[in-house]
Amino acid sequence: MSLSPAERYALSRQQRRQPRLQEFAANLAFDLDPFQRAACASLDEGRSVLVAAPTGAGKTAVAEFAVHLAMHGADEKVFYTTPIKALSNQKYQEFVEAWGAANVGLLTGDTNINSGARIVVMTTEVLRNMLYADSPLLQRLSFVVMDEVHYLADRFRGAVWEEVIIHLPEHVRLVSLSATVSNAEEFGDWLQAVRGDTDVIVSEQRPVPLEQHVLVGSKLVDLFDSSGQAATHRVNPELQRLARAGGRSIGARSQRGRRGSDRGRYHKPAPGAGRSDRPAVVELLSGKHLLPAIFFIFSRAGCDQAVRQVLRSGIRLTDTEERAEIREIVEERVRQLRDDDLAVLGYWEWVEGLQRGVAAHHAGMLPTFKEIVEDLFQRKLLKVVFATETLALGVNMPARSVVLEKLEKFNGEARVPITPGEYTQLTGRAGRRGIDIEGHSVIQWVDGLDPEAVASLASRRSYPLNSSFTPTYNMAVNLVDQFGRERTRQILELSFAQFQADRAVVDLARTLRKQEESMAGYEEAMRCHLGDFGEYAGIRRRIADLERQTSKGNPTHAQRERMQRELAAERKRLRAHPCHGCAEREQHARWAERWWRLKRDHDDLSRQIRSRTGQVAKRFDRVAEVLEELGYLERERDGGMTSTAAGRTLKRIYGERDLLVAEALRRGLWDGLDVPSVAAMAAALVYEPRRDDRGVQYRLPKGGFRDAFERTLDAWSELDDVERDHRLAGTEQPSPALASAMHAWARGAGLAQVLADTELAAGDFVRLSKQVIDLLDQVSIVADAELGATARAAIDAVRRGVVAYGAAA
Repeated sequence: MSLSPAERYALSRQQRRQPRLQEFAANLAFDLDPFQRAACASLDEGRSVLVAAPTGAGKTAVAEFAVHLAMHGADEKVFYTTPIKALSNQKYQEFVEAWGAANVGLLTGDTNINSGARIVVMTTEVLRNMLYADSPLLQRLSFVVMDEVHYLADRFRGAVWEEVIIHLPEHVRLVSLSATVSNAEEFGDWLQAVRGDTDVIVSEQRPVPLEQHVLVGSKLVDLFDSSGQAATHRVNPELQRLARAGGRSIGARSQRGRRGSDRGRYHKPAPGAGRSDRPAVVELLSGKHLLPAIFFIFSRAGCDQAVRQVLRSGIRLTDTEERAEIREIVEERVRQLRDDDLAVLGYWEWVEGLQRGVAAHHAGMLPTFKEIVEDLFQRKLLKVVFATETLALGVNMPARSVVLEKLEKFNGEARVPITPGEYTQLTGRAGRRGIDIEGHSVIQWVDGLDPEAVASLASRRSYPLNSSFTPTYNMAVNLVDQFGRERTRQILELSFAQFQADRAVVDLARTLRKQEESMAGYEEAMRCHLGDFGEYAGIRRRIADLERQTSKGNPTHAQRERMQRELAAERKRLRAHPCHGCAEREQHARWAERWWRLKRDHDDLSRQIRSRTGQVAKRFDRVAEVLEELGYLERERDGGMTSTAAGRTLKRIYGERDLLVAEALRRGLWDGLDVPSVAAMAAALVYEPRRDDRGVQYRLPKGGFRDAFERTLDAWSELDDVERDHRLAGTEQPSPALASAMHAWARGAGLAQVLADTELAAGDFVRLSKQVIDLLDQVSIVADAELGATARAAIDAVRRGVVAYGAAA
């Protein structure tokens, strides 16, 4: 598109003003979008940025410009943080290709490559730990990129993002990359408050337009009306007719004999058609040139079953050359895995699926297998992937089409509708920039699908970002040791959690003021020239309450007599009150009743405001009181606080059971344990028990583990009592469900035996093992010499076979 003379002049002025941005843009294979250029310009001018844009919009171009600025500075450094190790590995490889291995490092829980490099990719927890330890690696740091910063809302890990944002040195510029959230401006205001100059750049424009369809039987029906103005979000009338007819009008097969049905926000009772089988859907998409496609199925077993269904149908989506290339890539990546392990992992069936262009992708898979699937999909060798929603987070796997079989998922407790934010994340994978003219989302018809509700879901593109920040024991000890108790309270007041609570308090206080104005008006309206009508109304309410109590329940004879005496006394007061003789008494009474109802709401609102004001600092106070009672913090003569020797140990222990681990080390509960028992103990502490694990008796490893675990449970129980005394929630009781399996693995047992004993998927076992290694690594650093040496030996015993080759979970 040609520019006007004025636009050309403005562009040339900007180019002269920002030569570094122009140099960066000139080396790109694509033109920067307006939001990318605006964000890069902010960085070039010395400000931090928050960039909120849809998945696949190209937010990472802004991060790459931050890297460009650092690498062209005087020995400056940039840290690129990610929420998951898989994404860290991916970004590391990308930066190595762009800047060379000598300039790029990688730090995750179990990987340390070139940590002193100028570009270092890391998980967010690693950076948080570096900040608390005042690591020398922080020197010369100019930029920090926080990819997927909306993880801040994650209730388990989100606090780490806030800790990093609050504690980064003031001169470090922050590049925050987020999905499209509805309160980006609020989040940006908070960043401005805690980090200084921060520009908020929001784009809701997808780089590749999204066409949204509903698959009814063998026909793709547009979700939105394509006649008239394309921008409208009016539901396609044809789809509404199909919904009323239950889908029967286009010959979809009835599923009335099927057990169960999909119900919920998007499904309302209606007879009629069900979804096509998966091989038929794959063939349909292939025939319409809508592959490659990602099918989101909210179940690991469902993903594996889908692959088997497609393979049984005989579908083959690859040609001879592609199959040969797939075989070569796979064999190279798995050559270090043992044949017996490959057999346990279902390797041959998996490879057969890959060669036909079909695969699953979920957290139960061996991480190496998942990475191969990602690599083959990016190379366009895989055509169909059946995935759980974890694929929508971070990993770069765009497709031409995304298929949603259901709009509900199991959240661990119940089947719940997916949210607009989740829908946006999932469909964000549809449409490959520079390849596809448009992306396609396909919702499969199920009995009773409500097109209006689906359209509402699809047209709401954003969701709110809410803080999950809460002070932990490790956080408290680190901050108190560094800043003292009072300064720590002030720092915690800077959290996004408190910022949001304070904003809510402002809104509540505004409502409170309006209520008070209304109450004052009611008081004026019920004013009586004969006396205090508020007092008179109070007597009337007291009488009404007593009459209600008398008629309710089954009071004893003594209680009934007492209430009758009180009623008689109140009625006597009422008749004697000056306002009782007022000619406008009932009119005043109506205003008084309104006043009392509003007074009740006013009191409730006042209590809410009191509970929200300083809520983060109040929780910190309780945490600090627990730590003081247990001897991890102590008072100084001037009234301040500092950490004890035990507290300095706690400073180096991260995780949900930080206090229990510190207490076990202090009491020597694990002294004398052998290598397999220490590994088993770590497994018992990091494993998160499922609901059906509770109350189950598990076979415990023989030897010293049993006594040590009993002592650890006693310590947990004592800590739980102390926490509850201080009005803290406490933690779940440690579960030995996987202790025997980890004990066996650390003794050298084979993968087949361990997986059979636990009924775990290989990916889950590798993930557990890496969590065990992470905890053992912390113990090896802070424990005494003997236990530290045992923990280091346990790390070596656990890190073997598929765990050693498991890459990032």
